[in-house]
Amino acid sequence: QAEEELKEACARQALQLQEMGRRERLLTADVGRAKEQLESFKTQVMRVCSPAAAGVAGKAVMEQQVIEKVRQISDENQQSHEREKRLQEELSSRLSKEKEVSANIEVFKKSLQELQ
Repeated sequence: QAEEELKEACARQALQLQEMGRRERLLTADVGRAKEQLESFKTQVMRVCSPAAAGVAGKAVMEQQVIEKVRQISDENQQSHEREKRLQEELSSRLSKEKEVSANIEVFKKSLQELQ
């Protein structure tokens, strides 16, 4: 009976080892795909930030330059959003004034008609 239990324990451990090996292979494959995606993304960013450098073989674009360019683009994007917000507020204000003026014109027209 002890021998049977030992065999079962060994079989369970063998299955666990196989499962761990399978998981390790999956994780390794995932890491490989993540590295490829990172390299692809890095290449795309460098191509956008510095098209001339991306096209020249052997010329490395410093990661710091890419980071600075991404920051610059992010800052410009934020400024653009802020400007858009200000313009929308201004437009809203002008529309309100226009409605007020239109309402005043209507009141004025009615007053003129009553006077006539």
